[in-house]
Amino acid sequence: MVNKELNYDEYVEISEGVYWVGFADESAGFHCNPYLVVDGNEAVLIDSGSRSDFGTIMLKIMRTGTDPRSITRLIYQHYDPDLCGNIPHMESLINSRDLKILSHSENNIFINYYSTRSEKECIEDLDYTYTFTSGRQLKFICTPYSHSAGSFVTYDTKTKVLFSSDLFGSYDANWNLYSDIVPECLDCTPDNVCNITGKSCQIIGIWDFHKRVMTSTKALQYALKQIESLDISIIAPQHGSLLHTREIIESVKTRLMSLEEVGIDRFLKGE
Repeated sequence: MVNKELNYDEYVEISEGVYWVGFADESAGFHCNPYLVVDGNEAVLIDSGSRSDFGTIMLKIMRTGTDPRSITRLIYQHYDPDLCGNIPHMESLINSRDLKILSHSENNIFINYYSTRSEKECIEDLDYTYTFTSGRQLKFICTPYSHSAGSFVTYDTKTKVLFSSDLFGSYDANWNLYSDIVPECLDCTPDNVCNITGKSCQIIGIWDFHKRVMTSTKALQYALKQIESLDISIIAPQHGSLLHTREIIESVKTRLMSLEEVGIDRFLKGE
């Protein structure tokens, strides 16, 4: 029901002060999800998106009532162009000396090729924490080689939203902002076509994405173990749909932890 009520031409507030500001392309199977976190007069933008999506993303940011100049940090959880492509446009429109780009040092090496204008901060130098002036904190958790050396996820301590980057992502033309996985799916044996919805199975879409994008079974399992202790309300991936109930989150985590033949392991087996 929640998906039927959404207008993807507008921003969507997924938690208090946390906004999806992405571009919903019905013809694409690969949906990229930038997120805006607003705290008082400050804002940060996580994985701001591709060059071609810049106009849509910035318009949605402004429609939230956010002055672009209040964005003090651009956070990039890895360095792929679908996250970083619009950095120069973001810098030009935000046009603030206070703006900094925040990522892992392994990523900043490559992010420098998108931007020479803004100062780069490394999460390692910040004790893996960004603190708003209000005291609210974003915690950064390293997930190396899931799928790049400097990959990490971001946890908002206020709303308990986990911005999971490629972890929990999916490549699936059957897309809605909130996952269509329902309680009946949690104990099923996934098939290409869901017996309930008649559409492509979103669990299969998540599995296939991780098999192709993550580097190895060991890297994926390590990443999942890093978030085991977190109290998570929503998983907000950079690709695919939000996992928005604790039952769905736990089920998908368990299924991914048991996934085999990921990345190089899959390749060496000859699939």
